[in-house]
Amino acid sequence: MTPPLLLIEDTPALRFAYRAVLEAAGHTITAAATAAAGLRAFHAEEPRVVLLDLMLPDRDGLSVMREMLAARPGTRIIVITSNASINQAVEAMRAGAHDFLVKPVDEQRIIHSVENALRVQETPPPAPGARPRHNGAPPTQGFLGSSAAMTDIHAKIRSVAPSMATVFITGESGTGKEICAQSIHDLSPRARGPFIALNCGAIPTDLLESEVFGHVRGAFTGAVGDKPGAAVAADGGTLFLDEVCEMDLALQPKLLRFLQTSTVTPVGATKPRKVDVRIVCATNRDPLEAVRRGTFREDLFYRLFVVPIHMPPLRERGDDVVEIAEAALTRFAAEEGRGFAGLDGDVKALLRSLPWPGNVRQLLNVIRNVVVLNDGPLVTPAMLPDRLVESTDPAAPDGPALPPAAPGIETLAGRTLAEIEQLVIEAAIARHGGSVPRAARELDVAPSTLYRKRDGWARGGQQP
Repeated sequence: MTPPLLLIEDTPALRFAYRAVLEAAGHTITAAATAAAGLRAFHAEEPRVVLLDLMLPDRDGLSVMREMLAARPGTRIIVITSNASINQAVEAMRAGAHDFLVKPVDEQRIIHSVENALRVQETPPPAPGARPRHNGAPPTQGFLGSSAAMTDIHAKIRSVAPSMATVFITGESGTGKEICAQSIHDLSPRARGPFIALNCGAIPTDLLESEVFGHVRGAFTGAVGDKPGAAVAADGGTLFLDEVCEMDLALQPKLLRFLQTSTVTPVGATKPRKVDVRIVCATNRDPLEAVRRGTFREDLFYRLFVVPIHMPPLRERGDDVVEIAEAALTRFAAEEGRGFAGLDGDVKALLRSLPWPGNVRQLLNVIRNVVVLNDGPLVTPAMLPDRLVESTDPAAPDGPALPPAAPGIETLAGRTLAEIEQLVIEAAIARHGGSVPRAARELDVAPSTLYRKRDGWARGGQQP
């Protein structure tokens, strides 16, 4: 017989309501009103899932949760809290809670949370000695590197993937934040569902709400049909909000409400829709600094910043740079029909010594450049782009070369205004290690403007 779920809630009306909802969904419930009674039931019945109110009359709920997890680490604990205690819920997630619910708890939200916890419990463990896999993919597909920093990242991804906890990924541009988000999704019980990525900095402010929540026909000029939006498209899967700190302040309260209620109201609609979505977000900025500056809501930050993962820059990953370069060389050589077999010793030493402001993205571009313009069998320093080699030339007065400065006035003579604009924008992006949002702040324009312009240049088109 399947053990019952354990519900520990001291308020009688809420205890009755939660129990009724879960029993109507087919679950067997054991309910307790105090920490002491809840712990007795926990040890007697060994429930697979516990719903635990963090504010109990006889004991702090967080300490109760820690005692339960110490006794049976495999238990899935869903903590319940009020808006006033959201910080405590964040602490609980970091201490091992599976999910958290904010009062008043919606019926579908509590059912989804419990059923997700039960699905995780039913996932069979890997055979002894077997390498964990999911849908035929390695646990952290897309990542290379065996440095201590990346070993820690792999462990965090495997730990957080089975839960419903919101993950907040930080790191410089080019460090692999989206790959991290995809790996979390691929290892989660939601892997068969959609993974929807949305770059909040690449979408004009006036279109962002529609892109996230959708719109109905006639909601605004140009809305010729219904559009579901990213939140609905991700139903049953994961929604990845990249550059989340670039989200317009006016939209942030709506995102917060979505996180709290799991409901979506498209632009122009009057009836909300329930969705079951796991949120992963990322930024290359310091989110706390954005909160201090008033560009990112503090309550939204604490609702999102449950499980933080910081992606280390390439310069802090030791020999990973060589491992990544060799793997990229093999792949690009096969694609381009070149005969490369590896890197010579001088090139390996050079790669280790560089600061890599553009991180893995910059390294991949360098290797692609080498493969396209040369042939093997070994990559030598002479094959590397000139600026890369000059950056470690002992005769260079200032050590590593800086990213290109903005073009001088003498270099702009004879160019069109559009050409000058492109030169200035690309120089600003290069100065910031490839970060479009940082370049946009320097140029005092919206990041979406720069993304659109670069997209137009890539297609050979003109920007409005």
